[in-house]
Amino acid sequence: MYEISGLIFPLFGLILLGYIEARLTGRPLDELGWLNTFIVYVALPALFFRMLSRTPIEQLASWDFIGVNIGVTFLILVLTFCLGLIATRGVVADSTIQALAAAYGNIGYMGPALAILALGDAAAIPVALIFCFENVMHFSLTPAMMALSGRKKGSVFRLVADVLRRIVTHPFIIATAAGVSSAAIGFSPPAPLERLIDYLVQAAAPCALFAMGVTLALRPLRRVPAALFYIVPIKLVLHPALMYLVLSCAGDFDPVWTMTAVLLAALPTATNVFVMAQQYGVWVERASASILLSTIGSVLTVSLLLYFIGTGQLPADLFPQQ
Repeated sequence: MYEISGLIFPLFGLILLGYIEARLTGRPLDELGWLNTFIVYVALPALFFRMLSRTPIEQLASWDFIGVNIGVTFLILVLTFCLGLIATRGVVADSTIQALAAAYGNIGYMGPALAILALGDAAAIPVALIFCFENVMHFSLTPAMMALSGRKKGSVFRLVADVLRRIVTHPFIIATAAGVSSAAIGFSPPAPLERLIDYLVQAAAPCALFAMGVTLALRPLRRVPAALFYIVPIKLVLHPALMYLVLSCAGDFDPVWTMTAVLLAALPTATNVFVMAQQYGVWVERASASILLSTIGSVLTVSLLLYFIGTGQLPADLFPQQ
């Protein structure tokens, strides 16, 4: 138990420090801009590049694992979208953001730090694969659904071009492509560049978690939307439980990969959900509330999951092949 608390406390402690500092200093959220730029465009891409460039290329083509992970997350999207349609009486735009809040976990900020600290460097490969393919799915579906709702105007060609642009220009996707290419050709950065990348990698997790705490502090929760009573349990409980069950049924995956997928599925709502809600002017305050409440709830749920993983009480496969 001491080892588990030693793992959990620094991670959520960094979020708490960011929250406290934001409350004490009272600085506006806009001042976080350059730190977020550093995290998104420099530090986290460096982390993904290093993880993937050091991975044997044959391990990156695990299509069965990718298919299961994307399939489960898509199922969560569809389920929550349908619940949203019922709750909003057919409002597609609101239901889309609700679906994202339940299925799009904080796999960019919290995912790498938590998985690698909990499961070791071997978790780096599934983290990168999950991040890459889930983001492609979310970045593709969201503008398409907003176009269907009438929130986004323009031709189909323009919509497709906008989706492709968002995917190929995202710094995480670029870093992933660069890392895979380096692994394929066996490229190793020169020593000075390697040292710079190491510095950036070490800064990625602390900066990301601290910034998350600041963001949570400066987005006040005025009321709890009714939809959160099903969104938060779906995100924190159903998503990881379903991921665990389907991975166990689908095949005999590496235990670290299985636990990584379950852990990432258990993470709270991604801050990108708020960004997307703000972009389309849909469900903005409630998206912020989803992030706040799911993050608070994840202190308990993710801690319990890490405890069960760390103590061996959660088998890597419910149905091991004989």
